[in-house]
Amino acid sequence: MSKIKSKNSLDMTSEEFKEYGYQLIDWVADYLDNIEKYPVLAQIKPGEVKSQLPGKAPSNGENFDRMIDDLNKIILPGVTHWNHPNFMAYFNSTSSGPGILGELLSAAFNANGMVWKSNPSGTELEETVLNWFREIIGLPSNYFGVVYDTASVSTMHAIAAAREYTGLDVRTNGMTGLPKMILYCTEQTHSSIEKAALTLGIGLNGIRKIATDENFAMLPDKLEEAIKEDRLNGYHPFCVVATIGTTSSTAIDPVDAIANICAIEKIWLHVDSAYAGVTAMLPEMKNFFKGMEKADSLVINPHKWLFVPVDFSILYTSKPDVMKRAFSLVPEYLKTTEESVINYMDYGIQLGRRFRSIKFWFVLRYFGVEGLQQRLREHLRLAKLFAGWIDENPNFERLAPVYFGTICFRANPNNNLKEDQLNVLNEKLLNVINETGKIFLVHTKLKGKFTIRLVISGLRMEERHVEFAWKLINEKLNELKNQ
Repeated sequence: MSKIKSKNSLDMTSEEFKEYGYQLIDWVADYLDNIEKYPVLAQIKPGEVKSQLPGKAPSNGENFDRMIDDLNKIILPGVTHWNHPNFMAYFNSTSSGPGILGELLSAAFNANGMVWKSNPSGTELEETVLNWFREIIGLPSNYFGVVYDTASVSTMHAIAAAREYTGLDVRTNGMTGLPKMILYCTEQTHSSIEKAALTLGIGLNGIRKIATDENFAMLPDKLEEAIKEDRLNGYHPFCVVATIGTTSSTAIDPVDAIANICAIEKIWLHVDSAYAGVTAMLPEMKNFFKGMEKADSLVINPHKWLFVPVDFSILYTSKPDVMKRAFSLVPEYLKTTEESVINYMDYGIQLGRRFRSIKFWFVLRYFGVEGLQQRLREHLRLAKLFAGWIDENPNFERLAPVYFGTICFRANPNNNLKEDQLNVLNEKLLNVINETGKIFLVHTKLKGKFTIRLVISGLRMEERHVEFAWKLINEKLNELKNQ
């Protein structure tokens, strides 16, 4: 056990840092190697972690061994393990070894990449890896990439650029006295669109939901009708948000047809493919991304399904000049003399920018494009396998197409229960599954039906984990049927 840090040291000594650094690297390696011994969903009650923590910060520095001990005794039991191969909820986000090491270096450098000179490597590495990825997914070379933290923030910036694109000079005058702006999406669109509208002054009444088809995809003819109607009413249509891989059902809006409408109407098209966009690197999936290259902006999250630690979201735009016009503001203390460089602070509301690109660089280089493609293909195979089990079993029914790694289904034993009874049954089923702590699933509602979602995107997920989930789901359904 190490001694308490020297009173003469301004920071942890290098000897201490090495000792505990090695210890924590070993801790992380053991954690990942043995992650299946933990319940995937934290088995604690609200307030249980907080009750074990002191009400005040320590007056004097504590020994690091005690901190690691509390990590194991207090924090670890309250963690829901997103890296667990039986974590099949939300859009599963798993971190890889190279990504974790990249995160370590980002913290070590602690560089703020607001302007080029404040972290030249951060700026140029971000530009480089986003150009690599742009080519990998098949976007044209005129697309400019920016890293943000999450898709919600990426999307907000895209919608702000769309507002700037109107030419109504919101930048100078704000929203006062302008015609009502209208943004178009569907009921399946992610809630971040509505939050962006709230933040940017569009308001919830400025969002118009377009009808969808039987597979939850936007109907282009209904979009055309809505735009014409709104123009006749004196409103200002300014943005359409299409999605490739919606959150609830992974529906695919017909981006190509929507893009053609937006081009005619001179409306900004933003494509949300935060979850599914990484699969554009697979040639066999290209048909799902037709028209993507016509978007004014596009968001993809490598932290969702490409094994980069949270947070890492990419926004691509074919109109970086519009985005820069929306956000660039350079006070005297940030003026620099370098020419032909990117100052990423010009493309968003944040000034401070973490050195995020290094972890993506590590992931791309360690796995390579073919290695990443191989892992994505295996997840897609497992999703089809699970969907097949659902389709073949008379006690279950699938409620949406399986395009990617998400399966939407519900129990429907004997096909003789009413809709409200089915909703109650499936909510109970989901709860008893999650109460085991052995797998973690979440739900949505599709056409009023309580829908269970199982997501296959974890780096450490194998066929045996999908088989285990299927067995547990059936066991719990049988228990409920016999009650």
